[in-house]
Amino acid sequence: MFDPATASYLLGLVVAVAGGFFGAAIGGNFAFAITGITVLTSFGIYLGTDSTAGFTYLAFGPFVGPHVAFAGGVGAAAYAGRRGYADSKDATSPLARLGKPDVLWVGAAFGVFGYVVQNLITKIPWFGTHTDSVALTVVLSAVVARLVAKGSFLNPEKYNDSPSFLGKIAPTEDAAWLRYQEKAGQYLSLGAMFGLLAGGATLFIALAFPGLAATGNAQTFTFAVSAVCVMFLILGAQMPVTHHITISAGLAAVAFLPVLADNLVEGLSGTDFWDKLSSNKISLASLFDPGHASYGMLGENAKGQLMMMAIVALLVSVGVGMLAAWLAEFQARLFYNRGNTHFDPPAAAIWIANTIIVSLANIAAPLF
Repeated sequence: MFDPATASYLLGLVVAVAGGFFGAAIGGNFAFAITGITVLTSFGIYLGTDSTAGFTYLAFGPFVGPHVAFAGGVGAAAYAGRRGYADSKDATSPLARLGKPDVLWVGAAFGVFGYVVQNLITKIPWFGTHTDSVALTVVLSAVVARLVAKGSFLNPEKYNDSPSFLGKIAPTEDAAWLRYQEKAGQYLSLGAMFGLLAGGATLFIALAFPGLAATGNAQTFTFAVSAVCVMFLILGAQMPVTHHITISAGLAAVAFLPVLADNLVEGLSGTDFWDKLSSNKISLASLFDPGHASYGMLGENAKGQLMMMAIVALLVSVGVGMLAAWLAEFQARLFYNRGNTHFDPPAAAIWIANTIIVSLANIAAPLF
């Protein structure tokens, strides 16, 4: 007999077949926009039921998780290009239009690959809890997709004629990701302001509903908004691509506020900062509403310090947003611009930024 955990894993594995097929059928980027809509829906599910199943099993699981559905679309496009059916780099167009079932079944195979690999990454000692396993799986799946299409990773034969490496990989009209956010002033501005936006929204959500922060979902709200904006981009509006910025900056906010303010909740029951707030029903409502049952659990001075530390955490979000923006553009120049298949610069930025954020927060915690 199977134990519940194994049975649940196998259930997800079976569903991932359909998740990858779905992503290939409607196109990887459209599937990613559906992920964003599903994340927003999951917030409603949580508020109504206190259940995070929408996040875990729908938005970031075998149904429309980017490592399953989006990656399925990317992998299927690579295969379609190899067979001469379509552009191998087109991660947007629905592949059902080709009328080739084999293409969609390749998407299903990539869905299974993504589900298995993501699960394995989470089990790696230390690293599995210090990175974004979904984003890293999207990157690894893209590597496999390029192998399927028999493509090169760096494509040095397509480099510019320049004495410096940065000059060699600089974008050109025929080798670029997003022309309107490739210059430092462009992507750093987006990183700073979308980082501030994401940090602020995430902290508001986390402080209003600490359970969402305790379960690691508070930062996904602005990520979802950015993902929905991708829908408008692929429909023709020249939207900025920012989900790597918003998810990273939001994570920085909820990771560093506990580092800065953990001393304010000493003595309260709970395992960590956010769990203590959640377990003791301390939220924005309890901080400022004298009629709330938990109003007096934090003193007035502690409440003021908490708000000030939130501002400091926002500044960290700004810096992280700029870092994520740079990481995406740099990796676009390395792996996307001259490649023959889709390589996702945002996913590549997310897993690196996530690893840096979580690691630095853990290192900094004992210092405060």
